Amino acid sequence: MVSPPTRYLVFFQYFGTKYSGVMETSANQSGIGVQNCLEKAAQNLKPVVPIKFHISSRTDSGVHALCNAAHLDIQRAPGKPAFQESELIRGLNHHLKPEPIRILSAYRVTSDFHARFSALSRTYIYRLLLGCSRRSEIPVFERDLCWAPLGGYLDVPAMQDAARFLLGTHDFSTFRSLNSETPFQSPIRTIVQAEIQPSSGFLAHHYESRGLEFWELKFRSKSFLYRQVRRMVGALVAVGQGKLTPRQIKELLELKDARAFPPHAMAPPAGLFLKCVEYNGADLHTTRAPGELGALSDTSV
Repeated sequence: MVSPPTRYLVFFQYFGTKYSGVMETSANQSGIGVQNCLEKAAQNLKPVVPIKFHISSRTDSGVHALCNAAHLDIQRAPGKPAFQESELIRGLNHHLKPEPIRILSAYRVTSDFHARFSALSRTYIYRLLLGCSRRSEIPVFERDLCWAPLGGYLDVPAMQDAARFLLGTHDFSTFRSLNSETPFQSPIRTIVQAEIQPSSGFLAHHYESRGLEFWELKFRSKSFLYRQVRRMVGALVAVGQGKLTPRQIKELLELKDARAFPPHAMAPPAGLFLKCVEYNGADLHTTRAPGELGALSDTSV
């Protein structure tokens, strides 16, 4: 008798530069998605039926994840017990070795749990590098991991003032890119965190004399529209460059029109990281070890 499938939630990270995005691509497409690699690794676990990863948060080509999430169902051959979480992590990571993708943790969940729709919130960070007058001045260890807007430094206090207009519940039509899902998605989103804080670079203390500055923009919401974070970052950088005033961010929101977004202002993908996806801890069957990566919450919505 074939045992029923077991559903797991896995947290994973990836360096997104080489991928077409996190979502799978078909054989006739030129790029490859992170999901393709995850599912290829999973097939080596010899499931009865092919394993499908249901991704929590979509990321574009060149975007990275410190911690994304997905659920998957695994049905093993008769007589084979369900994988323990630790076994699943080791097995997937073994077969992911050639790729810059790692499974961080895994949890057994109920059959009605959904990685995308059960999420309480998502947090993104965007890394800026200030002080470079040309792209060739970006430290080699920071390439593809930040955006260095040309023209020197930015008016960060003005950007922080502008970011306050993004907080709360708004119609973010101006701050989304149009795609096939646009007609079916509400543009209403609630931003509960929009912060701009100083940060650090990789081994940056070894070249302090260059006067480079690293900053992180952090945004948290239950969900985001297509390319919303990159457009918000681009608009805030335009404020820092003096191309927009903080008040104009509020005016762009009020226009509720994607065509009103300043041309060529969207931030590039390389500096964007999905930091975490948060879930209700009560939905997960196992207990998180102290200090373990991931995002659980004792609250629900």
